[in-house]
Amino acid sequence: MNSQEQGDSATWLARAAAGDGAALAALYDRHVRIVYSVALRILGDEADAEDVVQEVFAQIWRQASRYDDRRGTVEAWLLTVARTRAIDRLRARRARPDQVTTGAADRSTEPAAPTVDPGDALTAAHDAKRIRDALHALPLLQRLAIELAYFEGLTQTQIAERLEEPLGTVKTRIRLGLLKLRDALSKSTAGGAA
Repeated sequence: MNSQEQGDSATWLARAAAGDGAALAALYDRHVRIVYSVALRILGDEADAEDVVQEVFAQIWRQASRYDDRRGTVEAWLLTVARTRAIDRLRARRARPDQVTTGAADRSTEPAAPTVDPGDALTAAHDAKRIRDALHALPLLQRLAIELAYFEGLTQTQIAERLEEPLGTVKTRIRLGLLKLRDALSKSTAGGAA
């Protein structure tokens, strides 16, 4: 995301905090694909991912005034909320495994989702490739920690246990990896716009 888009997102978020529904709709339009992608990657279920998207934007609507630009971009905040909501849903699903199969049977009678706009699909595929390329450029241990956190939905404590590493080491790897990803994606966006 370039600085103009980030500025737009911050402006829309500020307007949403003041009760402007159109600004929230603009935020939704710009960020829904990436929020949905994170939720789907963690949950592996389209219906659950769609529910998480709705929960995320409902939470953003309620808590827009809590955003602090010193702590990160609007997109980073949205993705953090999405990751948290998806992990919460995953934990709830694991706690009640008998309800997962019942829910799947109930969903089979729902109408099919609308088809995806080919332009949106192409943009999403391009974005996914940029992210994959940037991830693969990271040092292995940083990439592994990020993938466990964002794609498998593990907490930093769980990652530390799985990798048998100190929690501080895992936190540092994730932080450094995310900083490198941000820089790489900023460069690829700037290079693509030039």
